[in-house]
Amino acid sequence: MPTILTHAAVPIAIGIGLGDRVISRRLLVAGVFASMFPDIDVLAFRFNVAYADEFGHRGASHSLAFALLAACLLMLFSSRLKSTPLKTFLFVAISTASHGILDTFTNGGKGVALLWPFSTERFFSYWQVIEVSPLSLRRIFSDRGLQVIQSEFIWVWLPAIVLCVVLIVVRSKLRIKYFVRAR
Repeated sequence: MPTILTHAAVPIAIGIGLGDRVISRRLLVAGVFASMFPDIDVLAFRFNVAYADEFGHRGASHSLAFALLAACLLMLFSSRLKSTPLKTFLFVAISTASHGILDTFTNGGKGVALLWPFSTERFFSYWQVIEVSPLSLRRIFSDRGLQVIQSEFIWVWLPAIVLCVVLIVVRSKLRIKYFVRAR
């Protein structure tokens, strides 16, 4: 996996890029939380659930179905998130799904069960460019951890920054166009 904080890059880029008129701060926080939540499955190790089990690490909680379920659940709280049900659903679905998708780009582990419950097959991307993160916090602050952070910066954070800037530019162009037309 990328380090848990790197999973937040996608909702942060989209949320800041679209601006708080589209993605409220509360919805942005929910999206960041949703992007990290699939790694709750590491608790399965404490209950002797095998890594390769469908409820093990990178199993069901990393699936697209789980992302849709999380989006449906948070959609029920859209008014508290200062958003519409549709925006909440889409933002949370993308935020949560991005977790499993990013994990397919790592160069370690046993793959991601993206299609669970329809298949327990685990997938990797053709390009496994992100260094897999150690599961231990102590090892993140080692030389190996530094390699992981550098890899994540290149393959996740830089593209997220580019996405954010593109969204900001498009948003500002649309505002200018709308403002000029409204005169």
